[in-house]
Parts: sequence; C-alpha cells; structure tokens
Amino acid sequence: MVENLLNKKAPDFKAKGIIEGVEKEFHLKDFLGKKIVLYFYPKDLTPGCTIQACNLRDNFKEFKKLGIEVIGISKDSLKSHLKFIKEKELPFILISDEDTTINQKYGVWQEKSFMGKKFMGTLRTTFLINEKGIITHIIDKPIVSSHSDEILKLL
Repeated sequence: MVENLLNKKAPDFKAKGIIEGVEKEFHLKDFLGKKIVLYFYPKDLTPGCTIQACNLRDNFKEFKKLGIEVIGISKDSLKSHLKFIKEKELPFILISDEDTTINQKYGVWQEKSFMGKKFMGTLRTTFLINEKGIITHIIDKPIVSSHSDEILKLL
C-alpha cells in the first residue's frame, strides 16, 4: 500500500504535536509551498529511533537551508514526545498518532514479527513531499545512522 502513494497527493491530516517544547495542532496542508520530510518511526527513545532522530537533528541546519520541514510521527503520546525532544534536543516537529489514523492513511501500520510473535506496529518509512503536496520519494527501511544522507541524495 505504501508504494501506491508515490507520485500522489500526500494524505492530509490534522494532529497534535510538539515543536520546541510547545504543543500545537498541525495540519499537513499548512505546509504547502514547502518541501517536507515526513518520517514514521516506531517508538521514542528506543535505540534505532534515537539514532535516526539524532541523525536528522545533526543535519537539521542543512534541511532548513534547503527550505525543508522535518516532521516525525509515531504512536507515542505528546508527553513521550516532549521527553524525547528535551532529552535529545530535537529541533523538529514530532506528531502524536496514538490512534494510528495517520499511520493507516500512509500504509505504515502493518503486521510485524519479532522473535516469533506477530503484532501490529509502525514500519519505519520516510515520505518526501514536494511543495505541491505530492509524494516524490518513499524510503522504506531507512538506514537510521545515515538517514539524512539518503534524503539529501534524493533531493
């Protein structure tokens, strides 16, 4: 389903998130006119998700210089996001999708398997969205330690 979104309008959403320690409501359509890195990740403060977020943080100035907004989405609560932002000094938006509505719109809420157990979870996936709101690239299973490089090569 994720691949079906390539070269199509990014599914719109309205949700609460945190930026610079402040809770706000974000609407995807408010970002029209800007390029967006919309990345879905499984869980705040876990090893892979922390490495990915810190890699994006460390390259955030480059994204800003290119006029790119970075938005992370997970099922975690706003309280969890606030802790993650403060602890890792994340300068970008983290959106809470506790009911998985946004995950489902983007096709990243899927059955996963770990140690023989099956469960529903977020597939680590990044969508690159152009100024017109069209998904131009989808990065399945990004390399967490060099995710910014993957993104910048595509842009």
